[in-house]
Amino acid sequence: MAELDWSTPDGLVAIREHLASRIEGWRPPVAYAVALSPASSSPEWEFAHVNEPGGRHGLPAVVMATVLGHDGSTATLDVTVSQLAAAVESLLPAEACTELDHPNLAAWRSALADLESNPARSVVAVFVADLDDPVTSEADGAMRATFEGHAPQL
Repeated sequence: MAELDWSTPDGLVAIREHLASRIEGWRPPVAYAVALSPASSSPEWEFAHVNEPGGRHGLPAVVMATVLGHDGSTATLDVTVSQLAAAVESLLPAEACTELDHPNLAAWRSALADLESNPARSVVAVFVADLDDPVTSEADGAMRATFEGHAPQL
């Protein structure tokens, strides 16, 4: 690939397509997020940002899938601190595109900070390829429950 242009929306699309082409069987998820396990004072999974159906930012999904060795299919995957740090580092150049917000990067940084302050917590990445796919975890069900007009079957 020629020089990567992280500074424009079109450049980010080209980078997403380039990275996606390197993942065997890649299919973009309709929704995805990173979730923190419940804190001792709260039983709910925490999502700093959820990429809902109809969203347009696919680069973070491809970056996370690349780090985790995932194809985008419906799944809940454990994410280590080092994997999350690698995902943040890989997505960091996207901040050069000031025309767009970068909510996934902010959410991932927040999760890293939470993990550093409370190592008893854990992180998962939730990918949903099709809303009709079975729910893969409590975190998946909690994420899908945030979608307007969608009631997941747990």
